[in-house]
Amino acid sequence: QLQASGGGLVQAGGSLRLSCAASGRTFSNYDMGWFRLAPGKEREFVASLRLGTSITYYANFVKDRFTISGDNAKNTVYLQMNSLKPEDTAVYYCAADRYSCRTSTCSRDYWGQGTQVTVSS
Repeated sequence: QLQASGGGLVQAGGSLRLSCAASGRTFSNYDMGWFRLAPGKEREFVASLRLGTSITYYANFVKDRFTISGDNAKNTVYLQMNSLKPEDTAVYYCAADRYSCRTSTCSRDYWGQGTQVTVSS
């Protein structure tokens, strides 16, 4: 089970930190990813981390603004979002799977419930 939190309303240029707490089993070495879904748009891959390692991937549109990190002991992944833009407004979902996937159609073993991020201009 994945529990996402940390979303909210922020002005453009501001920051938020999302958390994804996993429970029920160990997710060590799992690919832990963040995806987002905005109204009228396709789901997008945002970033991923193989928990317990330093292997990370980012979508081009968040490079140098977002940072994904993890705490293997806490089974938790974080997404630090800086320099937020109105186009970052979306529901952000965390997901986990044994295998990496960075497309809009990824099938994941586990999905969190989503947390709303709204960036005002």
